[in-house]
Amino acid sequence: MVADNDLQCREIITKAVCGKGRKFSQVTHTVTPPNLPTSILGAWIINHQYEAVRAGDGIEVVGTYDINIWYSYDRNSKTDVAKETISYSELVPLSNVDPKHRASTEEVSAEATQEPNCVEASISSNGRSVVLRVEREFEVEMIAETKVCVVVCKNGCNDWGGKPDDFIGSDDDLEDFDAELLDDEDEDLN
Repeated sequence: MVADNDLQCREIITKAVCGKGRKFSQVTHTVTPPNLPTSILGAWIINHQYEAVRAGDGIEVVGTYDINIWYSYDRNSKTDVAKETISYSELVPLSNVDPKHRASTEEVSAEATQEPNCVEASISSNGRSVVLRVEREFEVEMIAETKVCVVVCKNGCNDWGGKPDDFIGSDDDLEDFDAELLDDEDEDLN
């Protein structure tokens, strides 16, 4: 075993995840088709594009998507598709931000864990437009250079006190291994 007095700590600089965040949101959009809608036949969100930028205490997700609404009009005798492009900005706060990170090395990213999705579409009370409820969720991450403290061995990586088996299993560990026990456990799970 390595004695405690043989160990040292050293600070190293490395890239690491220095902050994360997640945000779920519901938003409402109002789209006014060229004709007065009688009923809604379907609503889809397509062509979602976004990017992440650092903003204050969080990461701002800036993007666009197209809303397509299939609707009937003229007392359900005709149909049409209304299209509108929506621009949005969503600030996702970061948690557990590493205070030691170097701000000049920050890289941010965002992932849509739930793509924008229309969960409800209805005709407005005035009968002229369509109101859509949209859900979306983003997970964001900030990577930057930071200092990390690691334990180092005084005499180098190969000096494990002459007992590498204390740290790494040896071939002898497998001699007593009974493969039938593993098979029995697999059968119990089924």
